[in-house]
Amino acid sequence: MNRIEVVEKHLPTPPLLILPAVAEALRAGGPVVALESTIISHGMPYPDNVQCAREVEEVIRKNGAVPATIAILEGVIHVGLSPEALERLGRLGPKVRKCSRRDMALALGRKENGATTVSATMMVAYMAGIKVFVTGGIGGVHRGVESTMDISADLTEFSRTPVAVVSAGVKSILDIPRTLEVLETQGVTVVVLGSSEFPAFYTRHSGVEAPVRVDTIEDAAGVVTAMAKIGQSGALIAVPIPTAEEADASTVNAAIQQALAEANQKKVHGNSITPFLLKRVNELTKGQSLKSNIALVKNNAKLGAQLAVKVSEAR
Repeated sequence: MNRIEVVEKHLPTPPLLILPAVAEALRAGGPVVALESTIISHGMPYPDNVQCAREVEEVIRKNGAVPATIAILEGVIHVGLSPEALERLGRLGPKVRKCSRRDMALALGRKENGATTVSATMMVAYMAGIKVFVTGGIGGVHRGVESTMDISADLTEFSRTPVAVVSAGVKSILDIPRTLEVLETQGVTVVVLGSSEFPAFYTRHSGVEAPVRVDTIEDAAGVVTAMAKIGQSGALIAVPIPTAEEADASTVNAAIQQALAEANQKKVHGNSITPFLLKRVNELTKGQSLKSNIALVKNNAKLGAQLAVKVSEAR
């Protein structure tokens, strides 16, 4: 019995509505790359969000894998979106519920539309049998955690869900050293591709040493394959943004500090804090951060697709 049949048998309500191209690739053991949908609904405005999502999916196809954007539409989990569904999600934008693992039952039970965060996308990807997931940056420990206790559910998800996540590190609005400490506590394998320094999302340099460095996609695939065999927790494959695309570190850091101060003044908290901060940083950097964000997502998609190909070959 293959993975799709298992899901359909044990999760009859609601079912996973798997796009035919994705289902065919999964049945054949081919390379599939999961993509989140919060970046579409809450990450950038329409129509830029739809255009970016389409371009990212095309990058994955050009590198030999099948893209599977995950979202909830009218209470049904979609694994892979048709062009029409992607357009609809993009037009709805922030009206769509932002869904981490805790919010999935709300969106499904109320037959709502939902955009999946890293944690929810990992959960659905695993249910569908997808081993590699590409995103921009994962959530983590927020700055000022000693007073807010704001730690993303993404980190807990890594500890329970054996999916490899390719990202440009963690979002630079977060506390990177503390995020890595929590991942270590959760037993999560973290490797950096091609660098001895952990990347800082918009820039290549964080000043934090990489837990482990790997220099080739083949090496990263070996880690992912071993992880799957022993049933370990998820793995974070951190990829530095290309040098030509990185933002100016001093400009970004100054924008982050101002955005954090504004968020504190306006008492923005919970799952609204990350969209608020990213939007303000983009405004304060006059679009520089968004340009870098789009570039790093496409770079992650390219390398994530190559990773999925190597993992599928190692079955």
